[in-house]
Amino acid sequence: MQDYERLKELVEAAADDVAKASGGNKAAGTRVRKAMQDIKDTAQTVRKKILEVRSQPTS
Repeated sequence: MQDYERLKELVEAAADDVAKASGGNKAAGTRVRKAMQDIKDTAQTVRKKILEVRSQPTS
């Protein structure tokens, strides 16, 4: 699933900024918050698609 792969990429991309934000870098903290919002939106898309797949009748 393409959205799931994007979700994994977003989490990995945020890793460096998370470490910097933990060290007190305020700009990195802002980037992490934005990344977390993107992750949240992408995760919601994945949830919706999983529900669609689950709701489809099996033949």
